[in-house]
Amino acid sequence: MASDDMAAFYDGALCSPPYTMQSATELYDAAEKLTKPDTSLLTAYVYKLPSDIGRDGFKTSEVVFAGSSVGVLIEGARADDLAARYQLQPEKSSILGTSTKGFARALADAEQPTAEMGIVSIVARESDAIPGKTLLACEFVSHADLEALKAVEGAN
Repeated sequence: MASDDMAAFYDGALCSPPYTMQSATELYDAAEKLTKPDTSLLTAYVYKLPSDIGRDGFKTSEVVFAGSSVGVLIEGARADDLAARYQLQPEKSSILGTSTKGFARALADAEQPTAEMGIVSIVARESDAIPGKTLLACEFVSHADLEALKAVEGAN
């Protein structure tokens, strides 16, 4: 895979193109051809690429697939910087991503590939589960999961 092709992983983390099962599967298949995943983060597959694929001043060589998200692990605690660069807003909850600091921006309605099923957002999250790294990801959350999250938050 040429380095230009590897840029597709960073593009995927920025929801370009917007998340669909097809686009996620294509990126997953491409990662599988490059290397085997680290599965030590029980809920995610992390693929270490041979070179840096970062941009905009962010460094990364790790692609992440977790649940219904595609992302990259940015070196350092950079959630604030990612939020500023990609116009992300503070998340109202840390439960969904179990983050210590999180930011998100839902794609515009016209860019939502399956608005009837859920919401696609760009997220940046720091977490104790991945010390020294920040997740930048394109994430799909179903309406059912959003409602369950609201119910859990309402109970607290």
